[in-house]
This record gives sequence, C-alpha cells and structure tokens, in this order.
Amino acid sequence: AFMHEGRTGSGTINIVTQRQFGRPADEEECKQIYARKSQYFNEFPKPERMKGALEAVEAVRSQGITPIIVTGSGQQSLLERIEQNFPGLFRHEWMVCAKDVKFGKPNPEPYLMGLKKAGVTADQAIVVENAPLGVQAGHAAGCFVAAVNTGPLPDEALLDSGADILFHSMTELSQNIARLINSL
Repeated sequence: AFMHEGRTGSGTINIVTQRQFGRPADEEECKQIYARKSQYFNEFPKPERMKGALEAVEAVRSQGITPIIVTGSGQQSLLERIEQNFPGLFRHEWMVCAKDVKFGKPNPEPYLMGLKKAGVTADQAIVVENAPLGVQAGHAAGCFVAAVNTGPLPDEALLDSGADILFHSMTELSQNIARLINSL
C-alpha cells in the first residue's frame, strides 16, 4: 500500500483489476469501487494531524513561500480535513488533486500543474513527499525533492526513487526548512 500511495484512485483500481481479471476497470466499475473505498475510509476514525506537519507548513510560509498541496486523492472528506488541520494555510486554488489531472503520480503531471498554479518554474520549487511514487513524480517534473519517511518503508525506497534529501519526520523537516531553502 505504501508503495502505491499518491496514485489516483482509478489508477490503483486499474492495477488491481488488471492483476485480478487481466483487464482494466471500466468507468462504471471505477466509480463503484471508489465509492465503496470512500465509504470505508469515512467509517474509520479521523486520524490526528501528523506531528510536525503544521510546523513544517508554517516554516515554509515564514520563508515567503506559497505551499501548494499535490495529492493523488480526490476524496472530498480528505480535502476538507486539510482545511481543518491547516486552517487558512491553503486555498482551494493552491491544491492539485486527482480530479484535476489525467495522469496521477508517478507521472509528473500533478507537480507540473502545481508549478503552474504557484507561478514558478521547477528550479524554484521544492517538492516534499513521503511516498516513492510522489518522489518519482516530483523528480520527473524537474523539482528538488525532499523526502520525509513517515511510514514503514526503508529509506532506500525514497532515495532510490529520486529524493535529493531525506528527513525522518515532519518535525525534522520543519526544523531544517530555512536551511534547505537557503541552500538551493
């Protein structure tokens, strides 16, 4: 699951149906499966905000940089949770989600769209990612990629995917934002 984090829902569904049935899912199957997945997702308790994440976003903003969210999710409850966990720090027009792109991560399209929304070029951006597919997408978009290992993956999974630097927590990232930005 962690190796597929960041992929759009339809992309993940197609991988599973291809493996199970030898064919991609049609549009109706994708809608039904995604609706069921969303139902299950919303039945689980809402997770706490990741320790250090708010501080990392605030550190980015304190450097005069506009943070853009690039997520493979299109789930409304998750997008609403972003506003709850980071009140006033992201505007809707500063988000790229599954509904905005044709190709999800590891394709660079989501990050290229994020660059466009931010009005910057790849050499003016830092991608922060916690999943190999996202690292690949950020790297393919030409951005500097800071990986944060927030899960059970070995560091090599992120580094081998193209991360330029690795942090072991959002807190560690937040403590190093200014240094990171100034070094680029």
